[in-house]
Amino acid sequence: MKTLKLTIACLFVSFYTFASILQTEKEALIALYNATNGSKWNTSWDMEASIDTWYGVKVEDDKVVELNLHFNNLQGTIPQEIGKLTALKKINFGFNKLSGTIPSTISNLKELTTLELFMNNLEGNIPNELGELKKLESLHLYSNKLSGNIPESLMGLTNLKELLLGSNFLTGTIPNQIYALSSLEKLSLIDNKLEGEIPVEIAQLDNLQELVLSSNGFTGDFPMELVNLTNLNTIMVSDNNLNQDITTISNRTGSTPPDLLFLELQNQNATATMEIEKE
Repeated sequence: MKTLKLTIACLFVSFYTFASILQTEKEALIALYNATNGSKWNTSWDMEASIDTWYGVKVEDDKVVELNLHFNNLQGTIPQEIGKLTALKKINFGFNKLSGTIPSTISNLKELTTLELFMNNLEGNIPNELGELKKLESLHLYSNKLSGNIPESLMGLTNLKELLLGSNFLTGTIPNQIYALSSLEKLSLIDNKLEGEIPVEIAQLDNLQELVLSSNGFTGDFPMELVNLTNLNTIMVSDNNLNQDITTISNRTGSTPPDLLFLELQNQNATATMEIEKE
């Protein structure tokens, strides 16, 4: 009899805990809906329906694991309550009209592998807390109004494959610790207000395929060590203040590793092409 009572008690506690977790997640989603003018989304949510039927919401094992609301006319801010959706693996709010800052509570989303907030009107600094998302593989924050430095905390995201921060108002330098992003394949910082030298440490990123640094204020010499990266097929560094007027570097043959890289050198009178032999 005691065993039966204990079993029933355990089931009751488990059910209560499970129910409270679901309620917490629903409240977080409702907060998102209200903060982003959900009634005017292109595709809205039926609050009376089950959460797993809501547009852009993916549920696994009774947990919200993805929010795909790109191109859905989200207007307003991302609420702090987003941090309560702790099972989230993917957020895509791209191509919307979001404003305000990126909430630091996103740091609670330890399972997150993809964070896409591109093509919005987000402003303020990139939160240092994003460096706590150790499973993050894609961070797309381009085409916003973000300012301040690139947080050094991001250099601890060793699983990061894509870091796209272009078309913002970022200042300062590229952290020298960028070599720690050993999985990085794409780095785009185009159209910001970054300065200083392009760190030679980027040449340690063996998996790098694309490096886009155009339209900034970088100075000094172009690090020629970069041409030794066997996976690198595109470099864009035009419209900076480098000692060499390099517009683009691309892989002519498309082979892996590339046999030749082309540097297009531009001046006031002519454009020349120079081949760089790879050993």
